[in-house]
Amino acid sequence: MLWASVVAVLVLAATSRARSTAPPCRCSPLPPAGLKVDCSFSNLTELFGLPPDTTELLMQENRLTSVTPGLFDKLVGLEKVSLSGNPFHCDCKIQYLRNWLLKNMALVSQQPTCASPGSVARTEISDLSDDYFTSCGKANSTCGLFNIVIAVAVCFLIALLAYILRLAKMSTITLYIHKKHSELDAVALQPLRPKRRRRVNSRFSMDSQNSDSLLYVDDLEKPLLNLELLPQVLDTLQRRHNIKITVPEERRYAV
Repeated sequence: MLWASVVAVLVLAATSRARSTAPPCRCSPLPPAGLKVDCSFSNLTELFGLPPDTTELLMQENRLTSVTPGLFDKLVGLEKVSLSGNPFHCDCKIQYLRNWLLKNMALVSQQPTCASPGSVARTEISDLSDDYFTSCGKANSTCGLFNIVIAVAVCFLIALLAYILRLAKMSTITLYIHKKHSELDAVALQPLRPKRRRRVNSRFSMDSQNSDSLLYVDDLEKPLLNLELLPQVLDTLQRRHNIKITVPEERRYAV
């Protein structure tokens, strides 16, 4: 266990040396199985990598502005802590340290104070009231409520899209051929080349002046539509594509 603590302190010292030219953290064993970690005057900006069997922690005169939530909870054998001389910024992030200090007043040799904001400058962190952190709770609850609303909206949109897709898949398209179309010959369904289309249109316009119904076109080639396959085509459209074509009984087999 002692060797693991020494390795952790060496990692802490190496990181401290990489960040600053100040002296690294110093580690020394404390009987019977404790460990003293001295990182004072090391110009550190955060606490990390502390050995779990640390019993004495000296972190005064650094550049700490806050403490990571849960950092001290792992140090069950901690007996002495020094955090004075750090420019702590007392906002919502300092709430964990304030709560920890209130529960462990006997472990702190000198109470740390706030350096900012100006309204609480030089105030001991443990003296901050619960009302001071009221806005933090509201911010968290507002953020949580916003996340819930967004999640509900996303779920609603997904359900709506799934319902629309299911409805589209189950829907049937029905084409009705009314009685007024009963005299329309199947030849009108075949594609025409541009010249022939113009000829049919001109003849249709001439004949439509003398009759109220559509006339047959006699000069076209044989229709491309095989009327014998019409029932099979209608059945395939209905079964595979949900397209239903309704033809009056009197015209269904009239051709």
